[in-house]
Amino acid sequence: MNTIFNQSQGLLSPELRKTSASAPLKRSDVPIEQTWDLTTVFVDDDAWEKAFSELKSKRGTFGAYQGQLKSSSETLLEAIHLKESVEMALGKLFVYAFHRSDEDTANTVYLAMKARVGALLAELMGEAAWFEPEVASISEKTLEQFMEEMPALREYRHFFENISRQKPHQLEPNEEALLARASQIFTASEETYGILCDADMSFKPIKDENGNKVDLTPSLYGVFLENRTRRVRRDAFRSMYETFGQFRNTCASTLSNTIKVNTYIKNVRRFESGREAALFENAVPESVYDSLIEAVHDHLPLLHRYVRLRKRILGVSKLHSYDLYVSLVEDVDHRYTVDEAKEILYKALAPLGNDYVALLHQAFDERWIDWAPNIGKRSGAYSGGSYCTNPFVLMNWHGTLDNLYTLAHELGHSCHSKMTRQTQPYVYGNYSIFLAEIASTCNEVLLTAYLLDHAKDDNVKAYVLNHFLDGFKGTVFRQTQFAEFEHLIHQADEQGVALTAEYLSEQYAELNRKYYGKSLSVDPEIAFEWARIPHFYYNYYVFQYATGYAAATALADAILTKGQTAVDRYLEFLSSGSSDWPIGTLKRAGVDMTKKDTIVRALDVFERQLDAMEKLIG
Repeated sequence: MNTIFNQSQGLLSPELRKTSASAPLKRSDVPIEQTWDLTTVFVDDDAWEKAFSELKSKRGTFGAYQGQLKSSSETLLEAIHLKESVEMALGKLFVYAFHRSDEDTANTVYLAMKARVGALLAELMGEAAWFEPEVASISEKTLEQFMEEMPALREYRHFFENISRQKPHQLEPNEEALLARASQIFTASEETYGILCDADMSFKPIKDENGNKVDLTPSLYGVFLENRTRRVRRDAFRSMYETFGQFRNTCASTLSNTIKVNTYIKNVRRFESGREAALFENAVPESVYDSLIEAVHDHLPLLHRYVRLRKRILGVSKLHSYDLYVSLVEDVDHRYTVDEAKEILYKALAPLGNDYVALLHQAFDERWIDWAPNIGKRSGAYSGGSYCTNPFVLMNWHGTLDNLYTLAHELGHSCHSKMTRQTQPYVYGNYSIFLAEIASTCNEVLLTAYLLDHAKDDNVKAYVLNHFLDGFKGTVFRQTQFAEFEHLIHQADEQGVALTAEYLSEQYAELNRKYYGKSLSVDPEIAFEWARIPHFYYNYYVFQYATGYAAATALADAILTKGQTAVDRYLEFLSSGSSDWPIGTLKRAGVDMTKKDTIVRALDVFERQLDAMEKLIG
């Protein structure tokens, strides 16, 4: 279904996006201009209820076409249009319920609406499960004849090709229906984990740098790790992982069940591995995954060098995990108002052209963004929306440089979505997960270039370089570490290994030592970090942060150095949606992700900026 969250059930940033330690407001106290405008989806809850009832009344109508698709081109087109209309209506219902719930995750009204629309989705998916297998059973000759007779079917050619590609892994219609109706059950562990972390889990309060008692929340954790007082960083780190350590068996159970679902799906669909099954959906070769890990392994000495630089600049005898996020530049603490952030992004992203900047104005003017933190609000950041709605951005704004990058990142997703939906028909109106992080990261790379070019002194330049290096560490090295861990635990489950909390913690701790090297002292609490990472519930999603960053680096470099031709190719990429295979879409934009060289070029950029940072710091 071409609906919310752009592809990833919540496009979270590579790191938990950081917010300030100021006390959050109640949702009812947040100024309306700091919230997204969901009335553009449904004017109120009553309108949602009416649309829900209307869609519910359509249950069973699609089944009238079962067994009839081969009868005529007209029948096939009617069935496709009915299916699309149901999915678009369902998408709007999802956007409203999920986004309202994310405003305050403890609000039981919207939790119930989420559950209801989720149940309706499962039911409607079950009713339509026969559709793709039946399309796959239509001969190529007949499809060609239908497209000749009915020109409106021609735009579905790539859609038909994709269905044909999936034929070896499709089940009988009744079996597909059973799987579809179980979709809500399959995501139950992820839902449980989300409620546990965002609503039910509480953390031991800590004292800030002035000795004041403050509450620790997942959305504030990142800010405390950036605090210049080392004791604050240490206390936040220990409080966070002591709590996750207490719940490690519950988290292991929810994660293990999610992995078991993936293993079950790969078995019933006759794939060799869970990774093959996950990457097959977007026609991405497994070699891309292996090349990423291989290239990063080859360049781990660069990360070890950066860790040593941190240790030297911070002047500590032992560098701990809670020292990896604090700025290396002490006397620069930029804060940005919302208006200042807007102006910076207008200028930083100006190389993409006037139409792109106009789209940014539209995002701000039409209130696509939910800015302010409030009690119960979902942590992290994402871009959401559906084909029939505006894109929407959730974040927690406190004016930090990281907030500025988060805004650029999520607006990259939103502009990508908007341009795709404006250009493509519904069937191609979204983009594959493999492409999802490229537009967002390209915005970040362009923002870095702008900030470095306009830095007023070397100290400011060092501050931006520090942010770039930390971002690269989080987006490429850290996400590849996550990808390696995710593949490891999938393989373990497929081999019958029990994914206990002890096993997960041992494997994660070993990987952490491998990636960060001997200059980082081993904190026993870091072994529980796997329990805090929601990305592991997204089924081979995280590697695409790293591949997306590499592709974005190449595209941004071309935009800045090769002029309008590169810009035009990039804008075409943003408008392509899923009208072609992801690898082909990127090749037309000028990037070949099947080659290891693309990853290596990004790692070379990290090395150059590391050289520059060492030179500036002295």
